Amino acid sequence: MTLYSPPTARALSILDLLMANPYRPFGLTEITRRLNLNKATCHAILMTMAQYGFLVQHPRNKSYRLGPSIVAAANSALARFPLLEYARPVFEKLSSEIGCGMAVTAIANRQQVLLAYYGNTSGISEAFQLGLRLPNTAPIAACFAAFAPTNEMEAWLTRAHSGPGGYSEALDKSLRIALINIRSRGYEVTLRTEAEKVLIQRLSEPYEHWGLNQQEEHSQQYQQDLCREPYLLDKIQSDKSYPVNTLTVPIFLYDDTPAMCLVAGSLKQSLTGADIERIAQGMRASAEQVKSTALRRTQKHLPP
Repeated sequence: MTLYSPPTARALSILDLLMANPYRPFGLTEITRRLNLNKATCHAILMTMAQYGFLVQHPRNKSYRLGPSIVAAANSALARFPLLEYARPVFEKLSSEIGCGMAVTAIANRQQVLLAYYGNTSGISEAFQLGLRLPNTAPIAACFAAFAPTNEMEAWLTRAHSGPGGYSEALDKSLRIALINIRSRGYEVTLRTEAEKVLIQRLSEPYEHWGLNQQEEHSQQYQQDLCREPYLLDKIQSDKSYPVNTLTVPIFLYDDTPAMCLVAGSLKQSLTGADIERIAQGMRASAEQVKSTALRRTQKHLPP
């Protein structure tokens, strides 16, 4: 049985709401309405979080924003992801050369988390906020699964069959072929889908009550919808055009398992196979450059 703590979930829902809207303050009344929380309970959580610096309260209008302790926590987290510290100039230059926004994702247990944006992200939907979590379940996060240890890859595949309809031999076969191709070529290519259009619409809708549960429901439905559409591109011909949505390359650090992935996101123009290969190779070269810099500058922190 999975343990669940409602008080913890309430506090995390508040942080999630504020992280998704970093430039907007929220008052107590709006937070309680948006998150469907009891006003007295919410007020106690907010005051406690403000007391410890995770939130700050405006002295006049009493609204709340993220506080300095969140910054400290973020900087501490960067110690686990040293690549991010050295990635910005490299990935922003790459973004300018390619002409699309770049993002970095990582795996946290059974979720893929959006960690950072680089360059011109105007083409990326505002629904994809930093911190967005999607299921680490096939076919999502295939680039991580393709280079993961066998037991993790099999678990990723198995979770794809846990939704409505149960096990599908055809789906399992297509996913395994996709993983072989990703590992062979060294990068993942996804296609534009109706499932993503629906996800963007759902994440962009104003909700009377908004929180972790709604996000999880939408992301789980997105994963299930993707299983019914062509999503992972397998064979690539240099002279053929494809409705590409994202290109993803793994970023390795200490071993052969991706520490993160670099994503060229929400591509609007169809690309030829030759274009795909050219962009992917540029992404791989940039990822290798950032890895080398991170390893060189953090050598003293490497495990023995």
